[in-house]
Amino acid sequence: MQINIDGININYIDEGQGTAVLLLHGWGADIQTMMPIANILKDKCRVVALDLPGFGESDKPEKPWNSYDYANCVNKFIELKKLDNIILFGHSHGGRISIILSSMHDYVKKLVLIDSAGIIPKRKLNYYIKVYSFKLLKSFYLLFVKGDSKEQKIEKFYKKYGSTDYKASDGIMRQTMVKVIHDNLVALLPDIKAPALLIWGENDEDTPVYMGKIMEEKIKDSGLIVFKDAGHYSYIDNYEQFKAVINVFLKDDFN
Repeated sequence: MQINIDGININYIDEGQGTAVLLLHGWGADIQTMMPIANILKDKCRVVALDLPGFGESDKPEKPWNSYDYANCVNKFIELKKLDNIILFGHSHGGRISIILSSMHDYVKKLVLIDSAGIIPKRKLNYYIKVYSFKLLKSFYLLFVKGDSKEQKIEKFYKKYGSTDYKASDGIMRQTMVKVIHDNLVALLPDIKAPALLIWGENDEDTPVYMGKIMEEKIKDSGLIVFKDAGHYSYIDNYEQFKAVINVFLKDDFN
């Protein structure tokens, strides 16, 4: 199904009946990555999931967005679909959006953050060495590579040397990625009133466990569960444990 929000066509699914559950996927992902969660809940709740703008079958934004732009779009989606008393799931980038929504709106009944982004990572010395080395390499590349325009040189450079996510993005989505990863949402965490379940993989290198511990400390009514032998997609890496935890957390909300 599709719905148009401010000129952007949003692809979504809406299955089941009862308590509304909204699933928000991570960066570079789409509805399909949230289907393992949907399959746990669709016979017990009304499950809604969408391809965030720029991913899956949804249109890209017309200009670079930050996390608040995404939250504004999802809020309009919630209003148009007349969702209320929502159980909100956010994985990674979807967690950024979920933090903003649950800190600003009372319609979030419960919150589940999975390996959530939203905290600027701690930087060690080797990170800054890597960054400045990357910038120096870029300068030499632009200076010595001949035959292309500056824009073409830059595009080729990032396709060759950029991060995996950066290589996979282009144009507006590449600029959007740069904006969202610099959104620090720590100040919003104390404003979250809904009970929050935080689920993390102990081996998550994208959003390390210490971020989950900070969120547990800042969100008043929250608890953190760390899955062993799991990474950034902890809900898939340890699916049976995830399923058991979710069934307990939401047992009073099922039909």
